[in-house]
Amino acid sequence: MKLTVNNLSFSYANVSILKNIDLAVGLGELVSIVGPNGSGKSTLLKCINHILKTRQNSILIDGRDTSKFDIKELSKLMGYVPQTSISAFPFTVFDVVMMGRKPYIHWSIGERDNEIVAQMLEFLGIGHLAMRQFPELSGGEQQKVIIARALAQQSQFLLLDEPTSSLDIKHQLEILCILTGLTQSKERAVIVTMHDLNLASRFSDHMIMLKKGAIYARGKPEDVLTAQSIEDVYGIKADVSLSNSGKPIITPIVSNFNEFTSRISLFFEEKPKEIKHENT
Repeated sequence: MKLTVNNLSFSYANVSILKNIDLAVGLGELVSIVGPNGSGKSTLLKCINHILKTRQNSILIDGRDTSKFDIKELSKLMGYVPQTSISAFPFTVFDVVMMGRKPYIHWSIGERDNEIVAQMLEFLGIGHLAMRQFPELSGGEQQKVIIARALAQQSQFLLLDEPTSSLDIKHQLEILCILTGLTQSKERAVIVTMHDLNLASRFSDHMIMLKKGAIYARGKPEDVLTAQSIEDVYGIKADVSLSNSGKPIITPIVSNFNEFTSRISLFFEEKPKEIKHENT
């Protein structure tokens, strides 16, 4: 099974956000989408998942136009984890994860649905939170619950928008190891947006680097993450070395920021101008 994006462009009103995006992702792959803020990463995921509407034949699964799928059929194929999930409603963690089973539930929740939700909670190490109220959890705990909900959908394609942004380094690695494990069975594909280039490099099979809504580079991490591409796309100089596994390690060159630091220092050293008050 393969997900294909064909010549996808998207605009908000008259502002172009994505331009002529082409990509193909097969089961067994973890593909990361990187790029600076405003480059279109989140918008691309929302277009793939039809949260944002695109023209016909832009998104295909095995050659079928996904815009013609009904909601249940598309949900069985694609799971989506947004950057943030704010809920003021007092749902329990178990209830939130059960929402991922909605495409499979006809008249009532079955034993199999309960089993899968319990399995996903244990899989992510949050089984002890099952009866806690979702709004009471920390940001990191909430993120793991939303990932569990997406996994409960048992979709072939899992789309995650910066899934580690609320997590400490231990839990970042844990989640990325889980996502990598999901692809090893060749039954799922993962598409994930990330800001941390070193984590993206370590865990990705392939990468796509966006610049101003267009694909600047694509390929294996060592092909995408070069000193030249980082300077062109992010506007900073960086040293790029290779790990023992051949994956790039990015080290920004701090001297690039000396001028900026000097300007900030001068700004705060300046004495505020005396304000004169006129008598009225």
